[in-house]
Amino acid sequence: MSRGTSSARRTVPSAVREDVPEVAPRGAGPAEAVRPAPVTRRRGGFALLGTVQVVLIFTLAAIAVPLPRIGREFGLDRADLLLLSTAYGLSFAGLLLLGGRLTDRYGGRRVLTAGLVVFALASALGPLAQGYGTLLTARFAQGVGAALVAPAAMGVLRALFPSPLAHGRAMATWGGLSVLGATAGNLGSGAVSAALSWRWTFAVPLATAAVALALAPRLLPATPPGPGRSLDVTGAALATAGIILASYGLVTGSAAPAVGGVALLVAFPLVERRARDPLLPPDFLRDRRRLLGLAAVALTAAGTATAFVLFSLALQEERGYSALAVSGAFVPFALVLLLAGRAAGPLISRFGARAVTAGGLATGAAGLALLAATGTNPQLPYATALLPGLLLLPAGSAASFAGAAVLATEGVPAHRTGLAGGVLNTAMECGPTVLFALLLTLGGDTASLAATAAAFALLAGALRLTR
Repeated sequence: MSRGTSSARRTVPSAVREDVPEVAPRGAGPAEAVRPAPVTRRRGGFALLGTVQVVLIFTLAAIAVPLPRIGREFGLDRADLLLLSTAYGLSFAGLLLLGGRLTDRYGGRRVLTAGLVVFALASALGPLAQGYGTLLTARFAQGVGAALVAPAAMGVLRALFPSPLAHGRAMATWGGLSVLGATAGNLGSGAVSAALSWRWTFAVPLATAAVALALAPRLLPATPPGPGRSLDVTGAALATAGIILASYGLVTGSAAPAVGGVALLVAFPLVERRARDPLLPPDFLRDRRRLLGLAAVALTAAGTATAFVLFSLALQEERGYSALAVSGAFVPFALVLLLAGRAAGPLISRFGARAVTAGGLATGAAGLALLAATGTNPQLPYATALLPGLLLLPAGSAASFAGAAVLATEGVPAHRTGLAGGVLNTAMECGPTVLFALLLTLGGDTASLAATAAAFALLAGALRLTR
């Protein structure tokens, strides 16, 4: 048995009795010595946090399909649509590291509540928008709220499951929620915009935030604040501005913001080395397994998003599918995602997080390779040409996400849970942006899918060689 496998088995046991009191590790600090909640409260709390996480990613993809309708309604050009489609992701990704450190400083439930309030207000503003400026503001503000909620949710999750064993098992399930949210956002937005209006896509995040605010005091434990240290304001400004500018420049193909953003990101680690309490402590990324886990999260998110966007466009533009028909074509994708997500936890218990992540990437590579081989040729039948790849890809993605989430958070002390959540979600948000920009240089859907499949396979091999 390899050391990596045995370590993962200790982290994620095949059976953790939820009725057995969990004991914090010896010598744990105040943030780690959190008394576990009763079983029913833990289950309800996990369901609430999981639903919120799904909806955060749902919101990211919610206007992707109805974007042409919004453009026609407001008379927008391509640049306006591009900024509108990325506004939520830009503020979300740019502020995640700060959100993680705020979580560690002020406590998970307090930051979660603040983020949900911002998210709810922005979601209420969106459907009322009578012009482009208001809608753009609403999407940016949604991202600000999400950047607080996502890492705070992981901080509260750690309080619900304070022992390493139960927390590892919870993270195995948590890892698959984001890709489920992205799929639900694409499918749901197409169906809702076809039946009602794109404005109704804001109903899901608004209702979820309202319900979460009402139930949080009853289902979620109060999390104590961390050590009273000052926030790294300079590091936060560099990371936020760097990620937003670089992402915007890459997506729009604008050289000036891209170069400026990269320059700020290069300066970020130099500043962090001298900071008293850095936003991203350098030692956090020294663990090779954690780095590979974060790489797997970023690549899986990017590969899934790339395939979804390419084939959503191809089905509409080359095969004449309606928005509702596109949603129907991806229903098998969503079903496999659900089934594979449920199977991922037991597989990690048996084979270890590293092996499951590598296997998921290899399976996803096979799915992408099939999609690259068939391409978007409208003459090829959906059932025999596209469907096999659209079944293998979600099966691999669910396994990769689940295993990578465990690898990325394994061994993180409780007082850095918010940081881990911020870094994990940053990888998830920035991955698609960077990969989209790189793939645009290749030109052509087939080349893009083939290159992504090769990247999946290479990372799977690196994971297999790592102990």
